[in-house]
Amino acid sequence: MKNVKLVIILFCTLGILSSCGTQKNLRASHNLAERRTVDMTEMDKDITVDIKDNLRDDDEMRRFAHVNVNVYNGAVLLTGEAMNDAIKMKVVEMARVVKHVKMVHDNLIVDYPSDNLSRANDRRITQNIRQALKQIHDLPDFDSSLVKIVVEQSTVYLMGRVHRDEGTVVINVVRLEPDIRQLVTVFDYID
Repeated sequence: MKNVKLVIILFCTLGILSSCGTQKNLRASHNLAERRTVDMTEMDKDITVDIKDNLRDDDEMRRFAHVNVNVYNGAVLLTGEAMNDAIKMKVVEMARVVKHVKMVHDNLIVDYPSDNLSRANDRRITQNIRQALKQIHDLPDFDSSLVKIVVEQSTVYLMGRVHRDEGTVVINVVRLEPDIRQLVTVFDYID
């Protein structure tokens, strides 16, 4: 009986230690190229979830809007379509009131929600840009994962925490994509 208790205590101790290791591994697995703190990354995820939940819980939003929410360093980028100005303003206000939101970039358009063909084209453009950014090798400490790419109706939005020279190179590379209508940068410049 004494040995059984010892084994149980040993397993419990190992379980506690392994869960501590898991927390450390979670922080260690944080993208090495990421220029946000782990806490800021988690806060951005929380903001995204809160806004998406608010939109999903609103019947009018589900029926009359197609909204993409992207958050980087507390800055919210709203893209997509709203059926009218009143719905568009409601979406923006729903984002503004979420805790820890620093600013809202309203890039919603008043239009019918985009169709599947348009969204598939946006995914293709996103993939092309991701591949092109991976070819940038002449910038020290640059990793293509530093740039968040959002494409909505062939308009490309670039987010991330970058140096100005990195931003310039990224913009010049993205401009070479033939199928984009417009390029909008929402960079948080370090210098």
